[in-house]
Amino acid sequence: MIEHDNAYSGLLESDDHDRWAFGGDFDDPLAGIDTSVPAGVDRSTLARYCLTLADDALVSAQRLTQWCTHAPELEEEVALANIALDLVGQARLLFARAAAADSALVPVISSTSPVPVDDALAFFRDASDYRNMRLCELANGDFAHTVVRMLLIVTWRSLLFDRLRTSGDPVLSAIADKGLKELTYHRDYAARWVVVLGNGTEESRRRTEDALTTLEPYVAELFATTGDERELAAAGIAADPATLADDFERILVAILGAAGLVMGSRTGATPSTPIGRLGEHSDDLTVLLAEMQSVARAHPEGRW
Repeated sequence: MIEHDNAYSGLLESDDHDRWAFGGDFDDPLAGIDTSVPAGVDRSTLARYCLTLADDALVSAQRLTQWCTHAPELEEEVALANIALDLVGQARLLFARAAAADSALVPVISSTSPVPVDDALAFFRDASDYRNMRLCELANGDFAHTVVRMLLIVTWRSLLFDRLRTSGDPVLSAIADKGLKELTYHRDYAARWVVVLGNGTEESRRRTEDALTTLEPYVAELFATTGDERELAAAGIAADPATLADDFERILVAILGAAGLVMGSRTGATPSTPIGRLGEHSDDLTVLLAEMQSVARAHPEGRW
């Protein structure tokens, strides 16, 4: 057998990442990027901002992985899993940036803990410490619910990442440039399914309409601006989510129109506070994190 054809050879290699079943020795997509925090930017503010975007990605990814063995077809199961992996990759980069900007955000496991900073942020924070939008955390529902939610989230996120490509922070710019390519596919995948379901059977259309009705109250939160976002947008580091509303609605109207569907109210209507960003979440997130974090918390020093 040719060595490079052996899918298991990597499992026998010893490195600093051997606490994970399949290793964590990945190429660094930020190689060659200036990782210093730009002058004049508050490190804690930048860290909190990166944390919000990471939490959105991680929680969304966890919801998608729950479709494993439950998706309607094997092809869709693979697609959803791959989209989840893309989002986990984005979360890891953003967690690392948050930790580099302000290490005080990283939970301390022990003085000798082998847990990397991205895993510490993922597995050792409680629900009240998470800053994801509530739309990301809602229980899955049926397949129509999942693809409609994906469409809403990735349409918003792709618009944001497009703006972040010109961020004054070189790391955020590089993460956004890489992530936008992934999000473009995610949006295309979700849009195609929404159009298929909307134009399908009476039952598929009913389920898609129900998903839109259920998710509509959470859409406005996408455009609620935090103080951190205003400060970083003024400094040329972030993008104010309120400025994304018109483009979001234009794209969504076109996609839903192709499916013969509409949302019940203007998507750009903004609530007074970005609830999820302030750490206020539904019980759905508590249950999700309890499941996701159970092994890491039971064996925080574990190696396997």
